[in-house]
Amino acid sequence: MTPEQFIELARVLPEPLFLISGEGQILATNQPAVDLLGLRRQELQERMIFDLVTEPPNKVAKYLQACSSSRAMVLGSLTLRKNDGQQLICRSQGAVIQPASPESSSLILLRLEKREIASSNFILLNQKINQLAKEIQRRKQAEEALLKANQELELRVEERTTALTETLKELQRTQGHLIQAEKMSGLGQMVAGVAHEINNPINFIYGNLPHTEKYTRDLLRLVQLYQQHYPNPPLEIQEEIENVEFDFLQQDIAKLLNSMKIGTERIREIVLGLRNFSRLDEAELKKVNIHEGIDSTLMILQHHLQGKNGHTAIQVIKEYRQLPLVKCYPGQLNQVFMNILANAIDALEDKRSLSSAQKQAIMGNSPIQNPQIQIRTDVVDEKWVVISIADNGLGMTEEVTSNLYNPFFTTKPVGKGTGLGLSISYQIIVEKHEGQLHCHSTLGQGTEFIITLPLKNRNG
Repeated sequence: MTPEQFIELARVLPEPLFLISGEGQILATNQPAVDLLGLRRQELQERMIFDLVTEPPNKVAKYLQACSSSRAMVLGSLTLRKNDGQQLICRSQGAVIQPASPESSSLILLRLEKREIASSNFILLNQKINQLAKEIQRRKQAEEALLKANQELELRVEERTTALTETLKELQRTQGHLIQAEKMSGLGQMVAGVAHEINNPINFIYGNLPHTEKYTRDLLRLVQLYQQHYPNPPLEIQEEIENVEFDFLQQDIAKLLNSMKIGTERIREIVLGLRNFSRLDEAELKKVNIHEGIDSTLMILQHHLQGKNGHTAIQVIKEYRQLPLVKCYPGQLNQVFMNILANAIDALEDKRSLSSAQKQAIMGNSPIQNPQIQIRTDVVDEKWVVISIADNGLGMTEEVTSNLYNPFFTTKPVGKGTGLGLSISYQIIVEKHEGQLHCHSTLGQGTEFIITLPLKNRNG
């Protein structure tokens, strides 16, 4: 209880009441107590009870100690010095309303009354004291209940805020995945459509090349027979032979047909790679050759690997080990290869665009190497297929590496990156395939992504 609370509760009571500390300091009084002593209230503020009584201080201190340590009301007798010099013998009733604690002294409610009216007022006083104690207890309980309710409300608000934050993140992540999935689906459909449209005419050309080659050989052989049997043709024919450079034509037409055959075979390989990358007909788990997926992705990115504007082409080093067929979602796995390889190419391009001073600041005295991407595959413990894709680009800081898989996190300029590629890649590898995706990167030295896929998963 504070002195202000005491005054508020005690102002309507007719009995002289004092609020004092366990050491005897007067903290507050009501008006009847002031009238009893014939003093002003200001004169009592901050005074000690020992200054107002005739009893020895040790006796009064012993009485206050009894009041502080007792659970019941302690009766006593005190002789007051009034302002006019008279002495007034009073009966005292002391009750502790706040026990002593390590942080604060005890608070004692002390009632004084003249001895002659003490008996008649004793019962009434006890009732008033009890009412006062009950009111104090009620207020204390109300404060505790209010504090508890506030704490529970704050906890519920915090829990609800956390839940809403997680829900918002999940919605953003789902939205991003849907957008990216739609983009990849559109890309796959476009790639498959282009592959189909190219495949038909190139198959026609490729199928007719053997016949063209045979007919050409037959015609040349026929011409050679004419030359054997008619070594001296008419002048007009001799001139035409010279005009068309017939001897050179016989030698070059075979080379021409062979180069056409090589070209059509290359186009067929590209078409096969496009179809292998899109894999629209393979949305379910299927055993596939991982190397084919990587190679088809590299074929899609081939024009980014070539040297431009006088720059050295990006070298791709493959270290493929013998791998079994892996049961996976082929189209989604190719999407992961695409995201990681595209990021590696971007990192190497960013390194090329830096000035010498910037490279010096990031890489120090490390030698400048030609741009390269190294792809390694292996089987570990006959349980896991491990695919490593490493570049010798600029690398990343620990802060960037720790946020790689967060949706919408990107270090690329606005319009160039969405921040969804690696987040979706992580979901595909970890959630879809029960695998692992790790990144090791050192600023100035490059980045390596390690994909680990189980040879057996819960889907068989």
